[in-house]
Amino acid sequence: GNGLVRGSTIYPSSITMASAWNPELVREIARQTAAEMRTCGAQWAFAPNIDVARDPRWGRVGETFGEDPFLVTQMGVAMIKGMQQGDFSGPDKVIACAKHLAAGSEPANGINAAPMDVSERTLREIFLPPYKAAVDAGVFTVMAAHNEINGVPCHANKWLMTDLLRGEFGFDGFIVSDWMDIERLATVHAIARDHKEAYLLSIQAGMDMHMHGPGFLEGVLDLVKDGKLSEQRIEASVRKILEAKFRLGLFENPFVDIGKKKKIVFSETHQQTALMAARQGIVLLKNDGILPLEAKKYKKIFVTGPNADNETILGDWAIDQPDENVITVVEGLKQVAPQGCEIDFFDSGQIIRRMDDDKIKRAGELAASADLAIVVVGSNSMRYRWGDKTCGENMARADIDLAGKQLQLVQAVYNSGTPVVVVLVNGRPLSVNWIDKHIPALVEAWEPGSFGGRAVAEVLFGEVNPGGKLPITFPRSSGQIQMIYNHKPTQYFHKYAFIESSPLYPFGFGLSYTTFRYSAPHLDNTEIDGNGRAHVSVVVSNVGERAGDEIVQLYIRDVISSVTRPLKELKAFRRVHLQPGEEKIVSFAITPQMLAFYDLSMNDVVEPGEFRIMVGSSSRDEDLQTVVLTVD
Repeated sequence: GNGLVRGSTIYPSSITMASAWNPELVREIARQTAAEMRTCGAQWAFAPNIDVARDPRWGRVGETFGEDPFLVTQMGVAMIKGMQQGDFSGPDKVIACAKHLAAGSEPANGINAAPMDVSERTLREIFLPPYKAAVDAGVFTVMAAHNEINGVPCHANKWLMTDLLRGEFGFDGFIVSDWMDIERLATVHAIARDHKEAYLLSIQAGMDMHMHGPGFLEGVLDLVKDGKLSEQRIEASVRKILEAKFRLGLFENPFVDIGKKKKIVFSETHQQTALMAARQGIVLLKNDGILPLEAKKYKKIFVTGPNADNETILGDWAIDQPDENVITVVEGLKQVAPQGCEIDFFDSGQIIRRMDDDKIKRAGELAASADLAIVVVGSNSMRYRWGDKTCGENMARADIDLAGKQLQLVQAVYNSGTPVVVVLVNGRPLSVNWIDKHIPALVEAWEPGSFGGRAVAEVLFGEVNPGGKLPITFPRSSGQIQMIYNHKPTQYFHKYAFIESSPLYPFGFGLSYTTFRYSAPHLDNTEIDGNGRAHVSVVVSNVGERAGDEIVQLYIRDVISSVTRPLKELKAFRRVHLQPGEEKIVSFAITPQMLAFYDLSMNDVVEPGEFRIMVGSSSRDEDLQTVVLTVD
């Protein structure tokens, strides 16, 4: 959403939206965001972030759509189309910006802007597909990344900006720098003697606009006067920037109608969309039968935790919003709780970095007299309280355990003997092994936006049946990183000495209050040639007692290939709604693009042989059923 404007609709963060696996919903959110932006006088969004997040220590995971290039691509394209709506001309559209080019989402040590050494194969298979799709979708701006790739900073990388993005991909918009990263070619990367040389290197490589940099204008003018930059090179960039302004209609209509703002910003329709997105993005990670909560059984509910009653639910890129516009978890519980159910909140401290032992002890004591306890923990991404943050931009972690004394708080409440439900409000995967082992229910709410607290409460009390699935793997510890579902065959050929090699929660995983049954997948054609198509279908049945959403996932593996391939790769998905007893046939077309990869000569080809077509409810082997397709 337009989160840096007070009073805007704050939709769930990107990682939350990705958990809904619903590109059409993302597209509508982007369309509504564009309307709110234009009403407030802004025309250009620095979104979507289409980095493929491969290291949960990295602070910006919450800005992304997760670890899988296909899922990231689908969500990123949806957001671009929603924001730009074609050629982005008109009063209710904005320019989208695909960022950050490229590969900054698996940095050394997990630290933002750290170096990235990566093969061209991995670049093309993992990090670049979302950008190619963004260009094909018509994105008009692209932002360069903080990091270097193989020794060349992205802000001075001619191969990346000019040869690949413009030449090979056909990008026809303009490229913008990230904050002060042109200057950092001199001050940090040390490939330029001074700022002026940094300007020269970046512009020669393909940079069109400086996001922010005092002295840039004068330095560029000097470079032209000195004959180091041609006027034609400057005009090429200026032409695209002016084209954007003309297409947006800014010269003909430079003003906004203040009167329209109240009708559009935080409108009832936008609020409902934000609430729907929060509901769809919540993931049920564990449930030993305690959820949904029975009002007759749990009449006195104790609630505590640093994220129970504040705006951490809004995520990183939002300023503080009016209290009346945000429903915290505690407020949501009070709104949704059935009559006769008492919600008793204890503020155990909202600053994760400075939790108090006495308050933790008191929470345990208070919980003892309740029928049920809900503890809301996770991370803090609030940008306007930078010193309190534990997640978000430039907030890398050396480990992914619950920060501070949050686990001690959960344990104190657990030791009271009262049944406990844990809710996570966070912007990155967390290592919650003790909670998984001891707590009967765990809900991943991510950063669910303005109405996130109500959505969480609706899930807990069963008004909403959770249907979200994880867009990123949860490792058991930071020592397992890199922990991804689409790994190569040898990654776990040997095992760890003292912990399991499997993830705590796998990619694509999420529970429901009902039960879905899959038939064996059926191929309409078990043999095709390299240019042919096949269709795989599966019957999904709701054999439980509640209506619910299931996200049907299609994975493919090339069994024998000239270079090593992942054990499985997501190639399609569909979110379906089923009433109790209802069944639906879900069918996917298998195209040559799904089967292709870069061979030994880096040609994008489909090789003959067998392909495993896997359909199911998550990336776990036990959740998938397989049929074999042969390519002649």
